[in-house]
Amino acid sequence: MNRRQIAAVVVACLGTVASLAVATTARAAAGCQVDYRVSSQWAGGFTAAITIKNLGDPINGWQLAWALPAGQTITQAWGFTASGAVVATNASYNAAIGTGGSVEVGFNGTWTGSNPVPTAFTLNGTACTGATAPTTPPPTAPTTPPTTPPTTPPATTPPATTATVAKDGTGQYTTVQAAIDAVPSTNTTRRVITIKAGTYREIVTINKPYVTLQGLGSAPGQTVIVNNHSNAGGYGTSNSATVFVKARDFAGTNLTMANDYGEGSQAVAVNVNGDRAVFTNVRFLGNQDTLLVNNYRHYFVNSYVEGTVDFIFGGASAVFHNSTIHEKRSSGGPITAANTDASLTYGILFYKSTITGAANNVTQLGRPWGPAAQVLFRECSLSATMKTAQPWTDMSENTWKNARFFEYKNTGAGAGTNSNRPQLSDAAAVNYTPQRYLAGSDGWNPVI
Repeated sequence: MNRRQIAAVVVACLGTVASLAVATTARAAAGCQVDYRVSSQWAGGFTAAITIKNLGDPINGWQLAWALPAGQTITQAWGFTASGAVVATNASYNAAIGTGGSVEVGFNGTWTGSNPVPTAFTLNGTACTGATAPTTPPPTAPTTPPTTPPTTPPATTPPATTATVAKDGTGQYTTVQAAIDAVPSTNTTRRVITIKAGTYREIVTINKPYVTLQGLGSAPGQTVIVNNHSNAGGYGTSNSATVFVKARDFAGTNLTMANDYGEGSQAVAVNVNGDRAVFTNVRFLGNQDTLLVNNYRHYFVNSYVEGTVDFIFGGASAVFHNSTIHEKRSSGGPITAANTDASLTYGILFYKSTITGAANNVTQLGRPWGPAAQVLFRECSLSATMKTAQPWTDMSENTWKNARFFEYKNTGAGAGTNSNRPQLSDAAAVNYTPQRYLAGSDGWNPVI
């Protein structure tokens, strides 16, 4: 192992582990294994990862709890929701862990005095027994973050699960793409790429599964990935993106992804074309065609999207939860241009989100890029920016009246009902939840 950066503790779970929220009697009777690793450490802070491996029968839902030593706290997490008592719940990724399967979660934290390993791991309420001492001594924390990467790598380097990108050379990589390129194409475990605050002007393509991009700034605006390709520049609309997500199980958090081409042509910030993508606390900045939800299933939570025309568009099943959507042009325009296939029940859902704009009575909810477009604004706060008399409009030969456009229990100055504002019934609403939009055939549920 990399003794300079990684402290590991392996806890062998020998007892019977009952599963949580399991519809069958299956249980992890043969136990489990929990690996805790500190992969990056600096004065007062660290990044850690925990891998849970199931050695018994399949588990269809999990919670992992542990005790943090005095002085340790969790400041950011990915792959799970952490309660104040440090209970990691399968909220953001796979709920199921098959026999021999594993799931990895990670977090950033702070420490004072020293940075020892956690203790008292339990899985689904059953204590994991075994040695709790690290298999290698914890690294001595430097007084300041390193200014240069190690000049001599260890003789044997295990596959890294966390890497750091920094423009100033204080990480392993100076570009985001270089860190992604270093991930094996056959990757099967969560790879967390942390990105220090700064502006990274590059084109980024995520073509490896289970990759997380995690901004290390105190806010998403401090870590920015940006470029300025456009349809007018000869790239075409879909190929003008700054960030391409082409692999499954991508996660982005605490970042800004932008296209600063300006107005006058389609210029995509992010083209999402990989299944089960999760974006948490991410800003998407652009003008026309900011965010292309191209195919598959995507979940956007606590995020921000701005643009001018059709700035959320595509044929995916996508959920925007507790997010802000902003029409930045004073003359307004349609927010969505959905191209949902007629065979799909679910297209784009805005759930408990806020719609704002630069001017009043100018913004439209959307128009149908495809004739079977499906869009629902559910329990959202619609500001006075909404064009209340006619919030839906036609696109080319596709009329909005033939599309599957609905509202449900929206509030705010821009909310209302009339013959141009179809409302979902209470009976139908039970089938149009975020979980239904994202479940697919594998029961995926990232909703928090």
